[in-house]
Amino acid sequence: MKEKLHRCLSCLMAIVLLLSTTSFKVEKHYCMGHLVDVAFFVDAQDCGMDMPLGDDMSASVEKSSCCASEVIAMEGQNDVKPSFNDFQLDQKMFLVAYTYAYIGLFEPLAKRKQTYAQYHPPKIVENIQLLDQVFLI
Repeated sequence: MKEKLHRCLSCLMAIVLLLSTTSFKVEKHYCMGHLVDVAFFVDAQDCGMDMPLGDDMSASVEKSSCCASEVIAMEGQNDVKPSFNDFQLDQKMFLVAYTYAYIGLFEPLAKRKQTYAQYHPPKIVENIQLLDQVFLI
């Protein structure tokens, strides 16, 4: 039970570390108010109805596009590298002793040899203390 709990917690911590350091983005493209494309980690494809912004358009004519894009981006951490230069001598000694003791927990235990594995006790037919009339007072 303890071993399974230890494995579950270590997997959970690994997943949390992975999710906190990974960057991702979700991009959605809407055309006329309807969702056209959703893309994870890449750019969403447009519907081809975007209005080009060229020199031929006059500045006085403002036309709004029927398309819209929504981007949800999450930046991950980049400074996760541990620094071992800040440890002092007593902290290093404790870390070494703790690691050695922790690794010792996983060594297999020696099995005891059962000397009476095939022995079956006799069946008691009558109470011997009552037959001999020996009582503890």
